[in-house]
Parts: sequence; structure tokens; C-alpha cells
Amino acid sequence: MILLRKLLVQSTFLLYSLVVLFPMVWLFYTSFKSTDELFASAWSLPSTWAMTNFVKAWNEARLGDYFWNSIFVTSTTLVLQLLVGAMASYSLAKYQFRGSSLLYYAFLAGLMFPIFLGLVPLFFLLKGLHLIDTHMGLILVYAASGIPFTVFVLTAFFRTIPTTIMEAGIMDGCSHFTLFWRVMLPLAKPGLTTVGIFTFIAIWNEYILALVLLSSSHLRTLPLGLAVLQFVQYYKVDFGALFAGLVIVMLPTIACYIILQEQITKGITVGAVKG
Repeated sequence: MILLRKLLVQSTFLLYSLVVLFPMVWLFYTSFKSTDELFASAWSLPSTWAMTNFVKAWNEARLGDYFWNSIFVTSTTLVLQLLVGAMASYSLAKYQFRGSSLLYYAFLAGLMFPIFLGLVPLFFLLKGLHLIDTHMGLILVYAASGIPFTVFVLTAFFRTIPTTIMEAGIMDGCSHFTLFWRVMLPLAKPGLTTVGIFTFIAIWNEYILALVLLSSSHLRTLPLGLAVLQFVQYYKVDFGALFAGLVIVMLPTIACYIILQEQITKGITVGAVKG
């Protein structure tokens, strides 16, 4: 009975893995096909593994420019969000002051507010600040919307770090800033990595805010560029280039998961243990 149950569970996980992985594998090798070859034999491997579709997507569809725009927006947002969120989380976790609990719950309330409900006032706010249709405006919106999640995760993580470490640092002559920057922040690396990965994936694939706040073609991020490529390739009937564009967008996210999957697990489990 136990063996049968174990076999059933393993078969279920194997089936689920095939359902999840096969579309990605199919998308990858189909991106090397021409449109004629795709319609002639949709499921077979390409006869020639040519990079033509990727060259078209990268150069002609300007996904190369959009790729570097996404890199800049995502990396800048990560630095800003993690820095501000880590300082706020550390203060809320390790220092008791009047209103600290209220402030913490105010951050948590931000998790329950859909950013899409604030699109119209957000648009006019950025327009009044002359930040509409700029990368900096988009970065500030991304960072502000991600700080509640950062505070939620890192506050719980900082609470697991023993207070005796703070006391030892202060006795050794550390200022509060030095204690945070040189002692507490390195100890919080697993939590920072976890937040950073989830933030990277969310920003890399974000579409609605970028669509509303960016109008110039040279400022587009990858999701916007991919949407434009989709409409263009439908009319050109060049699905190979479209699939190549999808692969370009998908690869950084998959690589992020594969390389840092242990850090994700470690950050979640450590932050969940109460010290």
C-alpha cells in the first residue's frame, strides 16, 4: 500500500513536470524553425538549427535595445528597493519606538492594494513631477510598489538574527550605520537574495505599468517590445521570429531560477524560523 501510494505520488509529479516543461522545450526548438517549416511539421525538430530568427528579433524588431532597457530598469529598481526596504526592515525589527507596529502594518497594507487601481492618479502624479515617459519615473514606481513585500520578508528575517550580535558590535565601537552596513546586512544575504529574485522576475515580466507610463519607442522594456513584435509578426506571418523573441524574454528568468534556487529555499526557510 505504501509502495503504491509512493508510485502514485511520483507518477503525478512526473506528469506535472512533463506538462510544465514540454511547452518550454517545444518553444525553444520551434524558435529555430522557419514559418513554412513550422506549419509543415509543428512538432518535429528543425531540419536546420539556424539563428536567423534570433537575429531578426534582436536587430530588426529591436529586442536588443529593449533588452538593455529592461536590464537597466530592473537592476536600478533592485538596488533602490533592497536598500530602502532593508533599512526600513532593520529599523522595524531591531528598534522599538512609538508607532513602529503601526508603521509595520501600514507597510503590510500596501501588499493588499492593487497597483492597477492607482494607475490614473499615478499617471498624473508623475506627469506633474515631469517623470512621465522616463525610466526614472518607472523605476520609482516599481521600487515603491515592491517595498511592502521587501519589508514583509526582511523584517521577519532580521528578527531571527540574535540581538547579542548587535550588542557585541556596539561594544566594539560600531555606530548604528556601521552596525547595519557591515554586520547586519551581510547576515541578511539569504533574505536579500530571495527578495531580489522574486523582484527581478516580477519587474522583468511587468507590462501594465510600463505600458501606461512609457510612450516613447526607444524607452520600451522587453514585455512592451515583445507585444509590438507579436502584432508585427502576425501581419508578416513570421512566427519563427516571434518564438525567438519569447525565448529571449524567457531565458533570463529560467537562468535566475536555476542558478539561485538554493538561495531561494534557504532564504525562505531561514526567514520562517523564529530566533
